[in-house]
Amino acid sequence: MRPLADVVQQGRMIDDLGLMHSPILGTRQLQWRDEDDCAAFARALAVRPEIRNAFIELRGALGAGKTTFVRHLLRALGATGRIKSPTYAVMEPYELPSLQAWHFDFYRFDDPREWEDAGLRDIFAGPGLKLAEWPEQVGDLLPAPDLRMELLVGDRDERHVTLTALTPAGAALLP
Repeated sequence: MRPLADVVQQGRMIDDLGLMHSPILGTRQLQWRDEDDCAAFARALAVRPEIRNAFIELRGALGAGKTTFVRHLLRALGATGRIKSPTYAVMEPYELPSLQAWHFDFYRFDDPREWEDAGLRDIFAGPGLKLAEWPEQVGDLLPAPDLRMELLVGDRDERHVTLTALTPAGAALLP
């Protein structure tokens, strides 16, 4: 058996197979019947104090509703003007009334040098809300998220949402 110091790296656990993952502090299953349910969840999340410095991963297939959720959350936090997907720019920053937020879309991310060149390490190390779509494209460069959201499209176009808290701040964001 390995000592705990060997098992924990950067807040992530290493399992018996040598794979690194974050400890799970809680999960919730939601179903959004329509976009109004998505918007209602975003509004509820926006009033939680922990959202100010959260890192939220958004996972799901194309068209699952990741960007739609981000738009509703940023609107609930006071964003005005156009909220666009950062698919080509990788990142869109937002100056909100009481916090800074960044929306990342790593779908086209394929060069780890972009991480350093764009200053993304500094953004993730600093305060503010970080919302990342397609985080799996970045690999181990990202820190452990506070909350992971997985969105699946159901047979009736509803969304099945799995929320996984990986930090105490993420657990505080669970409904």
